[in-house]
Amino acid sequence: MNTNYAFLIFVGAIAGAASGLLGSFMVLKRMSLVGDALSHVALPGMAIALTFSINPMLGALLALLIAILGIWSLQEKSEIYPEALVGIFFTASLAIGILITPEPELLEALFGSIENVTLIDGAVVISASIFIFLVTRAISQKLMVAIISEDLAKSQGIKVSSINLIYLLMVGVVIALGVKFLGTLLTGALVIVPAAAAKNISRSIGSFQLLSSLAGFISTGLGIILAKILGFPSGPMVVLVAIFLFSLSYLFKERAY
Repeated sequence: MNTNYAFLIFVGAIAGAASGLLGSFMVLKRMSLVGDALSHVALPGMAIALTFSINPMLGALLALLIAILGIWSLQEKSEIYPEALVGIFFTASLAIGILITPEPELLEALFGSIENVTLIDGAVVISASIFIFLVTRAISQKLMVAIISEDLAKSQGIKVSSINLIYLLMVGVVIALGVKFLGTLLTGALVIVPAAAAKNISRSIGSFQLLSSLAGFISTGLGIILAKILGFPSGPMVVLVAIFLFSLSYLFKERAY
């Protein structure tokens, strides 16, 4: 295994850790389906970027930011639940993305390809992941209070709407980071499954967040290694490792009780 591939494994693992951390809040907010659906919103942006030979991560990020701002704006002015809004964006984005994605690149856009991740991509992913950790740490307490009770958060002067927007933007960034590794169909699983696994064995909020990041780190790193050894695509292997960890954690939880 060459140095470049080892670097890509580390890059993927760091992105997985950031995904797991954000996923812990998403599980607590009971927005798991939102996280999965958001990953599909990236497809039209990737399609346009591929058409004009632009980095697909940039196209995915722009599409996600537009969608998140749209969802947040509609949520503030509408009585429609966020899940329904995301579902609308999801179906429209998936349909448009499949129609406009160049056929040779469609499989890569849907399932990812680590072989096409460059060193520059890796540096961007590491930098953005560190940024996600810092921002999430800065808003984590306010976000937790808002999850427990929005009325309580507002009484403490917390701007719940702004905190939710910042959090959703971080989710958008981490999904954009993962599209080259996992593709738009599987990236959402990396946000949700490691966090779900960690929830089975966590005894406190702090341990939940730590174990979610660790599960994301292991899922991505080990999944990429196994994909290389077995000759399989990295995206499905990463998700299967995450599901294996979830299964283990569930069995451990059942025996503990």
